[in-house]
Amino acid sequence: MAAKKSSKSSNVVAQSRKKKSGSSFSASALWDNVKGILGAVLLFFFIRAFFFEAYRIPSGSMIPSMLVGDWLFVNKLRYGPHIPFSSINLPGYAEPARYDIAVFVSPPQIDQPWDPTPTLVKRIVGMPGDTLYMRDAKLFVNGIEQRQGYGASSEVGDPNEVSPLFDWQKEVGLKASRFGPAPGQPTHDNWGPFVVPVGHYFMMGDNRYNSKDSRYWSFVPRENIRGRPLFVYYSWDPDSGRPLPGITAIRWGRLGHWIK
Repeated sequence: MAAKKSSKSSNVVAQSRKKKSGSSFSASALWDNVKGILGAVLLFFFIRAFFFEAYRIPSGSMIPSMLVGDWLFVNKLRYGPHIPFSSINLPGYAEPARYDIAVFVSPPQIDQPWDPTPTLVKRIVGMPGDTLYMRDAKLFVNGIEQRQGYGASSEVGDPNEVSPLFDWQKEVGLKASRFGPAPGQPTHDNWGPFVVPVGHYFMMGDNRYNSKDSRYWSFVPRENIRGRPLFVYYSWDPDSGRPLPGITAIRWGRLGHWIK
């Protein structure tokens, strides 16, 4: 009898150990999976914050360089990554240059309180210390007329447009200079001269009559610049009129297009 009881007791202990071992294995496997997922998420946010980020073109302000519906990869390392939730910018391997296309946080836009500082993409046309002005739609930098170049194919608009958003220029416009005085009332195609402050840049869209840019909301501080677009990795035409345009109206020729 004693032998039978001993045998039953050992079986119960063995089964109990198996259950505990199985439970421990399941918990360990679950924790390994959780750690793997958390590691992948942290790696994604690290790469997104410091190296590359996807950006969608929502408007036609940069036509023809970039089209509505383009999805870009942005190189954040070039000008120095911005540490999230802080005002700290790390050093990059290059400084913004004239005619670079840059992604940046807009200066406050008083006419859209629901989103006063959106992330935008425009072209740098004014560097720190530059004297800028425009006469009859021609842009001058330090007295030198710039090639129409990027703005040559801009759609036609109102050259005499007057907006309250131009009023900031009245405070910085030069009253006297070798290029003449700034007009009392800046218009879309006639403004300046004024000097770009140190540590700031002047941005304009390639599609100049369909671009709300530095003419409207002033200079962009260096610390607001977030990166430079690299290439289009996906593109579709939202105005195609086709059902499910993200699938049926893909611009195959745009895929892999490098931004210049």
